[in-house]
Amino acid sequence: MSLLLLSLPPGPPGSYEYATSTDGQTLASHGAATIALLPPAGRGVEVVAMAAASQVSWHRVTLPRGVGPGSPRIRQTLVGLLEDVLLDEPEHLHFAVDPDATGGGGAWVAVCNRAWLSMHLRALDAANRPITRIVPELRPRSGNLRMIVTGEPDTARVLMSGDLVPGGAQALPLTQGTLALLQLDSLKNGDPEDPERPKLELLAEPAVAELAEQMLGRRVTIHQPAKRLLAASRSNWDLAQLDLTRTGRARAAQRAGALWRDFLHAPQWRPARWGVLGFLAANLVGLNLWAWRTQAELQTRRAQVNNTLTQTFPNVRAVVDAPVQMGREVAALRQSSGATSHRDLEPMLSALGQVVGTQTTPTAIEYAAGEMRVRGLPLPASAIADANQRLRPLGYSAHTDGDALVMRQEAATP
Repeated sequence: MSLLLLSLPPGPPGSYEYATSTDGQTLASHGAATIALLPPAGRGVEVVAMAAASQVSWHRVTLPRGVGPGSPRIRQTLVGLLEDVLLDEPEHLHFAVDPDATGGGGAWVAVCNRAWLSMHLRALDAANRPITRIVPELRPRSGNLRMIVTGEPDTARVLMSGDLVPGGAQALPLTQGTLALLQLDSLKNGDPEDPERPKLELLAEPAVAELAEQMLGRRVTIHQPAKRLLAASRSNWDLAQLDLTRTGRARAAQRAGALWRDFLHAPQWRPARWGVLGFLAANLVGLNLWAWRTQAELQTRRAQVNNTLTQTFPNVRAVVDAPVQMGREVAALRQSSGATSHRDLEPMLSALGQVVGTQTTPTAIEYAAGEMRVRGLPLPASAIADANQRLRPLGYSAHTDGDALVMRQEAATP
């Protein structure tokens, strides 16, 4: 399943930055287009929207016991926990809780404007590009400070995340005041000589890379905006919660396709992929060895049967089908010696006499190639079943055909 990644702009639906990927790990294309000119989202395409960092605020809360992400009381609980820090009325806001949160533990909560998010979802649904997931552009993370400078030189912003960032993640204008709050002089930039000092990771988009180096006084790593879209799509966050939950079988199928895509291409699944390949290879080798051994045993037994035929009947020069040839030779030997076989009339009459007795005399007997038809022996169905039980050990079976009792030799005789 391929990916269509869309960046939701802060304003109303207009031009969307987008990126596409076939494996979820590398970019196939990227650009910006109006909603009608975006790449199509047909079957097998998962559409993931990225909420701009400037539109999402983050708050740390401790959930009560018994209240988790799927609890029906989660919204009321979050409103009660955050009512003192919210800058807008709760009915105007949308809440999303950490997917890994559990009742009684700490959790991050994302808050954004509900009308803004709903407006983009409706516009994309109407354009036949329904959203499967909504991921944040910036989310709280533990570890060293990471700064990503984005935008244009006149409106540059810095996206910050890490242990030193108040609130876990912040999107602020790139100004001297912002940099003074960060106290960058106390941070190092990959200096291995002082492992105690926290590290600083600096990235910048090409348009603001020079400005970032001038203001920060450090070298930055070039960061493409489309790669931020791709990185955000790998998050386990989904802001489409509560009343904005994206439901339906199509969403479930897309999520299953996304999991399969990650299994095939994601680096963290590489050990599992190698394990599956090793398991399949081991089974393939084992099946081949088992087939080779079975074939060898079959050839050995075939050779033994052929040797038995040629040793018992030296006049047989060429072995084509040993069982058939041996049956012919035995029949010819029996015929030359005058001995009877189970297929002859006399043994069949003797077996029939043991079953039905001599009180009833048949009116007609027809015999041909191991099959005998006897007329004048009316037997009920229960008697036929009893007769078969007694005939089977002798190598025969019987059934009725009209007014005749048909008796023939079974394929395998004792």
